[in-house]
Amino acid sequence: MFAVPPNTVALPYDRALAHPARIARDLAADRQAWAYLLRYDPDHRWFELIERTETHEAWLLSWLPGQHTDLHDHGGATGAFTVVSGVLSERAIQHREGREAEALHTLTVGQSRVFGPHYTHRVHNDGPDPAISIHVYRPGRPSMHS
Repeated sequence: MFAVPPNTVALPYDRALAHPARIARDLAADRQAWAYLLRYDPDHRWFELIERTETHEAWLLSWLPGQHTDLHDHGGATGAFTVVSGVLSERAIQHREGREAEALHTLTVGQSRVFGPHYTHRVHNDGPDPAISIHVYRPGRPSMHS
């Protein structure tokens, strides 16, 4: 028999300590918890708060083809979003040494993007089908508008 060092034993999962991408993926997998809330708005992407704790907020979003955000950041918040269905595109802008660099990412079901404070991006549904995503912000945002 041998002893297992205490730092090698996995601790129980705690959302307060979890990375926002992990929270978004866990929520995405639990459709029963939010499916009844889902709506589609023909004029604008739709969103609904699905979880708020002392450490994070989680939002459910739906995107009809052509719907998008404007170029925006999330202030000092960190976070992530995960695609639940459909395909979303993200145009990310990075500012380094006085220069601006742009990257385009296409995200399919199960894929996530992570962002830090003052990360600038635009999310768009370029596909022919509706898309659903879950966004997690830490610390929580005062209101959902971008």
